[in-house]
Amino acid sequence: MSTEPQDHGPTDSPAPSSADAVSPGPDSGHPPGLIPSSGHAPGHDEHIHPAPRNPLFRYVFSTDHKIIGIQFLFSGLIFFVIGGLLALAIRWQLAWPWADMPHLSDSLWSAQGGMMPPEFYNKLVTMHGTIMIFFVIIPILTGAFGNFLIPLMIGARDMAFPTLNMFSYWFMWPAFVLILYSFAVPGGASEAGWTGYPPLASFFWSTPGSLNGQTIWLMALLFAGVSSLMGSINYITTILMLRAPGMTLFRMPMTVWAMFVTALLQAFALPVLTSALIMQLLDRTVGTNFFTPLDWSVAGGPERVGGGHPLLWQHLFWFYSHPAVYVMILPAMGIVSDIISTFSRKPLFGYKPMVFAVGGIALLGFIVWGHHMFQSGMNPYLGATFMLSTMLIALPSAIKTFNWLGTMWGGSIHFTAAMLNAIAFVAMFVIGGLSGIFMAATPTDIHIHDTYFIVAHIHYVLFGGSTFGIFAAIYYWFPKMFGRMMNETLGKIHFALSFLFFNGTFFPMHIVGMHAQPRRYADYTGFELFNNDAIIGMNQFMTISAIGLGLAQLILVYNFIASLIAGRKATANPWYANSLEWQTASPPPHYNFDRIPTVYHPAYEYSLPEFEADYLPQTEPRPSDSEPLDSVMA
Repeated sequence: MSTEPQDHGPTDSPAPSSADAVSPGPDSGHPPGLIPSSGHAPGHDEHIHPAPRNPLFRYVFSTDHKIIGIQFLFSGLIFFVIGGLLALAIRWQLAWPWADMPHLSDSLWSAQGGMMPPEFYNKLVTMHGTIMIFFVIIPILTGAFGNFLIPLMIGARDMAFPTLNMFSYWFMWPAFVLILYSFAVPGGASEAGWTGYPPLASFFWSTPGSLNGQTIWLMALLFAGVSSLMGSINYITTILMLRAPGMTLFRMPMTVWAMFVTALLQAFALPVLTSALIMQLLDRTVGTNFFTPLDWSVAGGPERVGGGHPLLWQHLFWFYSHPAVYVMILPAMGIVSDIISTFSRKPLFGYKPMVFAVGGIALLGFIVWGHHMFQSGMNPYLGATFMLSTMLIALPSAIKTFNWLGTMWGGSIHFTAAMLNAIAFVAMFVIGGLSGIFMAATPTDIHIHDTYFIVAHIHYVLFGGSTFGIFAAIYYWFPKMFGRMMNETLGKIHFALSFLFFNGTFFPMHIVGMHAQPRRYADYTGFELFNNDAIIGMNQFMTISAIGLGLAQLILVYNFIASLIAGRKATANPWYANSLEWQTASPPPHYNFDRIPTVYHPAYEYSLPEFEADYLPQTEPRPSDSEPLDSVMA
């Protein structure tokens, strides 16, 4: 398969003439290098069809990658609210164990005297993790921004397979319905944790009253997985085959590189999880024994014929789920790379090393899954190899962090809401990454495994990292998505409160975790070690911060909706950025570009001394007297 940029046939334009390259400025509505020429309107191109007029096919069953991206965005944000409310219920129980929960105790647990049943707490923990990972972070980062940005950033009119792209979104809907429906079935939702470990997850009687909740959980994840697999096939093909003339691989923005590597991770790792989900589904429904040892009896149930092993699930699950951590963080790394370069008004420091670092993280991500299983009794020599390979991931991660700092160093930094969230991503990712080194070391991990130290680590990576990356992406690309600007003041207030309350919520978890407070316990005060004012007080402080963090998101909701309705109209390139999505209208037309653009250089040509403006769009040639690009760093 060729990886060279492809000619798009009659729709492609020749290299812009000098007249075309004259920039009228970003406020003209016609970005540099893409001034529509007379007689080349979209309707005159036989390959450009008008957008469907039927609203059903234009906005619902659309094959337009931009609409599909926005569909993923809204769906993910709705589930973000649901997952966040579940988290607040968890925190309420931990701060004030067995105390009445406002508005819910009387209606849900009147038979238990208003107290949350312990098994309901297990449901909250399970469903919070499941929803945030499979229905919020992955759909928003890869589904929403991957769909919306990839064709625009590589100069393509759409995805390689638009219909498959539409199906990738609508295959999420059975997953949406099933995961919500599981709350309403007799026995309620799954209680086995987001990891779904057998034998706890294998039998109807394993968890108190769970009944069919785990079966529905498995089916929901199967649909979500197939949806992601469809998307990854589309992303890989589109990036390899539909790049605009001149868009070589090493001219692609980091966001596209990150989405490409993420799609490869999903394509190679998802089939393993899908197989495991089907095997557990068969164990629960037709009586197979993939994960059931010989003659085992669980929770007083009948003995099983057995023949399988629970550790098989752990190996299969983590073979996908550790790379899944990078599925959730790599797109955010690409996004903040582009945002930091734009608002530092500097070229991205070490572009090629960053590309190789992303690839290195992905490759190492496939050989470290065993560090989640140090407690399983694995051979110490095998554990040592997993420990060393896990520690090696610190190297490419450090390269990226160094390059982000190098990009900002000496730059003319513009502290926009998007930039503030991108900087927060870097800072929080460093904290989450450093705490990860503790878990890579087998002796330390055995002590802190299943404590709140682990909860702190994953939230610094996935909330402090991925979610601040999502916030940065929303503030940065909202004008391109909807043609209107978000309110910057509200954006900065939202950032400040989110940053403050996020750290108030999750940093103390390191401390209680080092004191061995266990996770997934509805009431830790039953242990004498934790039943003291210090531990309880810190849990109450974390819960109050979590409530503040939740309330701070109302600012984002208001800003988002108000800007959507009455925000200031955005120009084509409000941030004076270089990549191709900013060289077309805001929002882009149905087929993205009036003419397929020609690319002359990478996307990070800021503050060139030879150029009057401090940015140079990829559609404009570099000045003839400019210095050649560094072959290693750019």
